[in-house]
Amino acid sequence: MNDRLLLNDFIHFVEKEKLFQPKDVLLLAVSGGVDSVVLCELCKLAGYPFVIAHCNFNLRGNESDEDEKFVKKLAAHYQSEVLVKSFNTNVYAEQHKTSIQVAARELRYSWFYDILSGIATFNTTTIKNLPKYILTAHHSDDNIETVLMNFFKGTGISGMRGMLPKISKIVRPLLFATKAQLQEFAVSRQLAYREDSSNSSDKYSRNYFRHQVLPLVQKIYPGAAENIVSNIHRFRETEYLYHHAIEQYKKHLLDYRNNEVYIPVRKLMNISPLHSVLYEITKQYDFTPGQVNDIVSLLQSESGKFVQSDTYRILKNRNWLIISPLAENHHQIKVIESGTDIIHFANGSLTFKEKKSTGEIEKIPALANTAFLDMNLIHYPLLLRKWQAGDYFYPLGMTKKKKLSRFFIDKKLSLTEKEKVWVLEMNKKIIWVINNRIDDRFKITNNTKAILQINFHPY
Repeated sequence: MNDRLLLNDFIHFVEKEKLFQPKDVLLLAVSGGVDSVVLCELCKLAGYPFVIAHCNFNLRGNESDEDEKFVKKLAAHYQSEVLVKSFNTNVYAEQHKTSIQVAARELRYSWFYDILSGIATFNTTTIKNLPKYILTAHHSDDNIETVLMNFFKGTGISGMRGMLPKISKIVRPLLFATKAQLQEFAVSRQLAYREDSSNSSDKYSRNYFRHQVLPLVQKIYPGAAENIVSNIHRFRETEYLYHHAIEQYKKHLLDYRNNEVYIPVRKLMNISPLHSVLYEITKQYDFTPGQVNDIVSLLQSESGKFVQSDTYRILKNRNWLIISPLAENHHQIKVIESGTDIIHFANGSLTFKEKKSTGEIEKIPALANTAFLDMNLIHYPLLLRKWQAGDYFYPLGMTKKKKLSRFFIDKKLSLTEKEKVWVLEMNKKIIWVINNRIDDRFKITNNTKAILQINFHPY
């Protein structure tokens, strides 16, 4: 593939998938490896304005510092602003009891979103125009590895469609290209880049699939990689149809009563495919794929039998399956990912809806049970939890922070009312005290382009 062909395919992919507009300022996540360097070159050749962000995770000693120096020189070459942040990744992983890979992912995306929202500050760099999207250099080989790992982890149909070109503010404009094509382009353009020594180690799951599993598969099926890429496109469309059908089943089957969900057994027994529909209904209540057979068994059991997740119980009661929250659910934390339509918790449920702003904020009602937030300032995941001592926020209309304990005193809430208060949190910032007030930092303004509307529905 020659230089011009890859560039044309890059521009065509951006336009076909509607990833961003040509004049949007882009935030390029640049490690210094060949993939991210090629991404910089393609954006420059295509005329897309960008700034560069580099994370120094301090995991490879001097090599990490050399990567940082390289990226700063690369930014100077492209006459681009460069933002660099140093992380103590090992300490973060220990504190949060997670793997190094997960820790690095959480740290970098939290920082990237802070840049987009204007929250992040830097010692020497001030961004004149805030970037609108985060661009990563994931390519089709990465997607193949992701799909294979998802298959063995049992993630279902959503895992089979792999990484999407665009989710919220995260854009992956190189998914159309193979690693070999990017390397060929780099050689042809005489692009300098850094080699990450950790890429050669098989201690990471992705590297093991890359170096061990895929080569063995391709010995038997030489066209395996191309076939998986074709399947990814088909599964993307299949997933859309699948979820549309599931929503129709939910409308037909689910009866919401106070804080419980009733499902008629007779109707459920006539559903096909039963296991898939039951899993899609129950997974939002923290039931696992391995529990679906137990739930199916309830259909033929006597009244009083039940199956339990960490937060909910499904009880057989005569002609009904009843999903109800456990008492312990009062203390659970709910993680809300992008694309969530509804989530249930001890007090009721939250529904999420994104919509365009009309720019006429004075016509939007001020309701305690509804939050209207600036979508450009929101990034996932969100956390839904009970309020805790020491929590504070910036109440709508105020420029100073206030502890929730003081806020409740001012509102004259009783002890019982205070005990029932939940908050919605983003990156350790409370964005909404549910059924009370939003945080002023995330309110909509006349400049808001898109609105996230969240409604609270009490049980």
